[in-house]
Amino acid sequence: MALADPQSVVISGTTHSLPRVGMNGTASTYRNADGTVTEVISHAYGRRNRRSARINFSKVAPDPLFPAQNVPHSMSAYIVVDIPKVGFTIAEQKAVVDGLIAQLNATSGALLTKILGGES
Repeated sequence: MALADPQSVVISGTTHSLPRVGMNGTASTYRNADGTVTEVISHAYGRRNRRSARINFSKVAPDPLFPAQNVPHSMSAYIVVDIPKVGFTIAEQKAVVDGLIAQLNATSGALLTKILGGES
């Protein structure tokens, strides 16, 4: 079953509409009109099941070594949920993911900011 089309994501206060641009049996790709934001939702089935949601973001900005030249920059952020085939209900899986997301977002994202700064 497919997710809603289009998907939307808010980055730095800007809402990006992401229409579906690709789909196969275990993954869907959503991309905005200018190609700067892509979301990939995928599933892998094996000894364990993996669910992932990934955002790829790109921009054009000055080259750090040659500030007069603009170059493309890109980054990705994703979450992977790795679960055994049996033993956890979807509600239990969601509770664990909700806990992780809440922890990262607590206190205006203080923990996430520290992690992005290289702390462990």
